[in-house]
Amino acid sequence: MSEKPISRLQEILAKGEFAVTAECGPPRGANPGIVRKKGEMLNGYVDAVNVTDNQTAIVRMSSIAACAHLLHMGLEPVMQMVVRDRNRIALQSDIMGAYSLGIRNILCLSGDHQSFGSQPDALNVFDIDSMNLIRTVQTMRNEGKDMSGFELNDPPRMFIGAAANPFADPFEYRVIRLAKKIDAGADFIQTQCIYNMNRFKQWMTMAREEGLTEKVYILGGVTPLKSAGMAKFMNNKVAGMDVPDALIKRMAGVPKDKAVEEGLKICLETISELRDIKGVHGVHIMAIEWEDIVGDIVKEAGLTPRP
Repeated sequence: MSEKPISRLQEILAKGEFAVTAECGPPRGANPGIVRKKGEMLNGYVDAVNVTDNQTAIVRMSSIAACAHLLHMGLEPVMQMVVRDRNRIALQSDIMGAYSLGIRNILCLSGDHQSFGSQPDALNVFDIDSMNLIRTVQTMRNEGKDMSGFELNDPPRMFIGAAANPFADPFEYRVIRLAKKIDAGADFIQTQCIYNMNRFKQWMTMAREEGLTEKVYILGGVTPLKSAGMAKFMNNKVAGMDVPDALIKRMAGVPKDKAVEEGLKICLETISELRDIKGVHGVHIMAIEWEDIVGDIVKEAGLTPRP
């Protein structure tokens, strides 16, 4: 972790506050009003807003542009950047461009494969992987040099984030991969959606035993369920997702008109447990295209007002 706070998110985490971040998906079009509307729903409830980068490999407004719109509203964005679509020249150029606009947080990702998106025949790039992207941002920040060793004038100082999936197989490799991301330069981690709390706690125990929770800020990911069908889909169709049968049965055991309410209860129970786990520094709320529920979740979880 860099010593002097680069962003408000880092400052909150450094103070030991339980951070709250949420997600904002840019629109499939050029209308900035959609970004602003989502920003208004999140304003005052979160410390920073993740802006996705053509998530699910569907063409959307660029993450950098959407981040700039949120900045103008007084919100702090976390720019997601995937290596699927850009080579190393474009990645470094966009990092510097984002910094010049005032963007101070970045989340380094691989990106969903284009075969799952709206243009499956598109060529991917993957010139470098997400691990190398993390290291590149760190080198630009700490050494003031690009990947070729060229010294940068006013290098970008970014608070560097990465994703972690505690639920993918092989499970034993999950903490090793976390350690590699920290070694590459990750300052904070946002995890995959947590439904299997027992497995997440096991992963956290392993991370603590390796001393990793002293080196990085971990924010547990949560996504409120809307129905039993959504729970089944996420468990069966989303790679690396682990939704226990007991949770699916719980969602299926309530009337359809009560399913959303039950899903929110599960989400709040998860956040409550996360707050009690040593080494968890915050929560990342991924309410996919449901930004208007985030404020209610944060309030019901007792996480208002924000610092």
